[in-house]
Amino acid sequence: MTTIKLHNTRTRKKEVFAPLDPENVRMYVCGPTVYDRAHLGNARPVVVFDVLYRLLRHVYGAEHVTYVRNFTDVDDKINARAAESGRAIGEITAETTQWFLDDMAELGALEPNHMPRATQYIPQMVTMIEDLIAKGHAYEAEDHVLFAVDSWREGYGKLSGRSVDDMIAGARVEVAPYKRNPMDFVLWKPSDQGQPGWESPWGRGRPGWHIECSAMAYELLGESFDIHGGGNDLMFPHHENEIAQSCCAHPQGEFARYWMHNEMLQVEGKKMSKSLGNFFTVRDLLDQGIPGEVIRFVFLSTHYRKPMDWTAEKAREAEDTLSRWYVLTDGVEPEADTLFWVSDALADDLNTPLAISIMHELARNGCAGQLKAAMQLLGFGDAEEINWFRSHSITLGTSSAGDTPLYADQIMPFLQRWQDLRTEKRYLEADKLKNDLEATGLRISNTQHGPHADIPNDFDPAKLEALK
Repeated sequence: MTTIKLHNTRTRKKEVFAPLDPENVRMYVCGPTVYDRAHLGNARPVVVFDVLYRLLRHVYGAEHVTYVRNFTDVDDKINARAAESGRAIGEITAETTQWFLDDMAELGALEPNHMPRATQYIPQMVTMIEDLIAKGHAYEAEDHVLFAVDSWREGYGKLSGRSVDDMIAGARVEVAPYKRNPMDFVLWKPSDQGQPGWESPWGRGRPGWHIECSAMAYELLGESFDIHGGGNDLMFPHHENEIAQSCCAHPQGEFARYWMHNEMLQVEGKKMSKSLGNFFTVRDLLDQGIPGEVIRFVFLSTHYRKPMDWTAEKAREAEDTLSRWYVLTDGVEPEADTLFWVSDALADDLNTPLAISIMHELARNGCAGQLKAAMQLLGFGDAEEINWFRSHSITLGTSSAGDTPLYADQIMPFLQRWQDLRTEKRYLEADKLKNDLEATGLRISNTQHGPHADIPNDFDPAKLEALK
């Protein structure tokens, strides 16, 4: 069996992954707050942990992996969106949840086994809060319930590597008068008449953000499970607070044993920001004609633990690469028994850049079946099910002006001439023609289907005139 090694944020080192139960490998990943379209930063952890999910299924078997990713559908951002739009909260969350699922499917992400919504687990949250109060880890104050950080000083801060005293000194938290300690955080808060609320022992209210993941993880995965993931912006306070709640409510368990965090995303070297005009949702890019497979490729070209820079140039290069790979693998049977090079790269802390470099080598050597199997493992759709690359490429004998709208009439005669020269063993002339064609921006290759041209998005067919 493949040995998987993962960098554990909690221990700050790479560790051999040993699941609690190989028959039921369990993973929880924090999902989105559903009030708007998912932006690129939201999508990165989805793609990262989708690859891990696929790897776990590959190693342990699909029926032996349980993946949970939640939806936060009770939140002040949602309340604000409802107030400004005049729409019902349930209508907004239902719509944006489906948007998220549709957009992530375009990126090739599998749906997790469970996708719980916070509002489905309010009773379980109330029960956990009651338990924390009974054990002396939480207290009621002015219609709020707060977790008492001082009750668990020995464990609080270990994930993020901060001491409680240091966190208090540098705290940027609401220092409410009813807090015993500035670092205490809300488990339950009151709701006014215009806000969503549920009855509880502390009056009508709604849960704090952190308690929802603890309650849902416990209900769906138990008091101890294998992997907890998310963006590194969630490490503190969200994940730190999850650990505190869960370990205090269920001290006999470990909560999550391996913690994984992906780094943040930039756009053209700068932090993504609406004020800078470089803020993109996934849907924005899809609507611009950038295929989901291309977005996924750009994401996976950078290791998940390094900051990722989205650039237009990277997207163009990814589209060019995938076009060639799809042409090579179209109609080919995958050779899954040769996946060990790529699976070993992924097993080394999800080294997707190394996996992609191996796939480049497979493509250069014409190993179409192996490449196709590797593409499947990394979550790229099969060529037979994808059409976008066909309008960016032409293959002699299989393409025509009718099914290839981009410059077929202009390019096909050159491909025919190149083939004729090669058939006549006039190799010097054939090589010169190939070089001349590539000087126009085309990429010429000889595939199992025949002479082939990849066409860049900015191709100018007028450049062919000089070759006639």
